[in-house]
Amino acid sequence: MIQNGSTVQVHYTGRFEDGQVFDSSEGKAPLQFMIGANQVIPGFENGLIGKTIGEKVTINIPAEDAYGPVREDMKVTVKNEQLPGKVEIGQTLQTVINNQTINLVVKEIFEDSALLDANHPLAGKDLTFDIEVVQVS
Repeated sequence: MIQNGSTVQVHYTGRFEDGQVFDSSEGKAPLQFMIGANQVIPGFENGLIGKTIGEKVTINIPAEDAYGPVREDMKVTVKNEQLPGKVEIGQTLQTVINNQTINLVVKEIFEDSALLDANHPLAGKDLTFDIEVVQVS
């Protein structure tokens, strides 16, 4: 039975509320992680506690237990001179702050600047996962 400290392997399919799949382990090796080690989002971990090998479960995870809400303080408007050349909406840029690489998505382009967003792409979204427990140790 899965408990805090268990190492688990699972197959999963992640969907948005409208049913659109955003990620899946189908055709790949199972996802392996340790419960309680903060290697996956909290709602994913919590939904597996008490499950056993072979068990299949569907868990609905509110944004707060997934990638959190969209934070306005993680959006910044940057002057064109600070950009690495011409950018396009949806393009991902990277910067390093305190030795940590941060991904920034170009959300809007203005005449002399661009709005960049450092929120996780799944922030603010409720998620549903269909999960099959493959291994527990």
